[in-house]
Amino acid sequence: MRYLGHRLVQSLFLLLGVSVLSFIFVDLAPGSFFDEMRLNPQISSETVAKLRKQYGMDQPLPVRYMRWLKSTLKGELGFSFAYDAPVAPLLRSRARNTLLLTGSATLLGWLIALPLGILSAEKRKGWVDRTGTITTSVMLATPDLLLALGLLLFAARTRWLPVGGMSALDSGGQGVWQQTRSTAVHLVGPVVVLVLGSLPILMRHTRAAMIEALDSPYVRAARAHGVRRWRILFRHALPAAINPLVTLFGLSLGSLLSASLLIEVVMSWPGLGPLLLEAILARDLYVVIGAVMFASLFLVCGTLLGDLLLFVADPRIRTDELV
Repeated sequence: MRYLGHRLVQSLFLLLGVSVLSFIFVDLAPGSFFDEMRLNPQISSETVAKLRKQYGMDQPLPVRYMRWLKSTLKGELGFSFAYDAPVAPLLRSRARNTLLLTGSATLLGWLIALPLGILSAEKRKGWVDRTGTITTSVMLATPDLLLALGLLLFAARTRWLPVGGMSALDSGGQGVWQQTRSTAVHLVGPVVVLVLGSLPILMRHTRAAMIEALDSPYVRAARAHGVRRWRILFRHALPAAINPLVTLFGLSLGSLLSASLLIEVVMSWPGLGPLLLEAILARDLYVVIGAVMFASLFLVCGTLLGDLLLFVADPRIRTDELV
């Protein structure tokens, strides 16, 4: 398990580095939460000074960072100025919503990309491959923001989909099944946008990996021996092409997370994105740092999941570990 142990240690150092850089960049940004309070004539400068001292903002950056680390070890992730509460509970519920959105989009994207990429590789230079190449090129050139706005316009015009939120306004007194159904319906729009944004890259990587596997000597030998086409695709070519796809799976989870923060704001999904934007505008620095750390944690977990799947799928890694 040295391979996974090394990956875990690297991930911990990565998170530590992200936290240090986050503190430095937030400290270099102009303005603060208390600067706007000074503009309010009803709040005296003495009150602002007491609040700065209460939250430790009068301390040097290294001291504030060490206090934040101690708070993180307690599970608080600092203290929010705007909410007057620990940051971690504010982020947990939002993080669950973001994970629901990102996980659903990742699963659906791969379920669509894998068969389409395999079919495009098997039928390369045919009309299926040419159509897929043109379609993915158009989708790659279309910004996610434009896709989100287009879907919102479609939902508002047709009323087939809700235009925002996570559940209906009257779903509070409903049963579990009705609330789950309402959440699933509200999930459709953001998931469709994220899937359309990630599908071209996933399809092209799947196609490229499968073409390389199909051109290998042992696949040609299998064809020469009359092995059936579907057996060649799924028994011989796909296992050979799985390594880069497994690695891409972990990275796609992180990239979808980054895209989801914008989509959540545009489509009013109550995830980390709207909370992060609100915290940035209010200069609530510990909420900003906490949201960045949660996003980095999701990316690291996605990468670790890809490494774990690669460890299971590729016997060469296990063999190298034993040497």
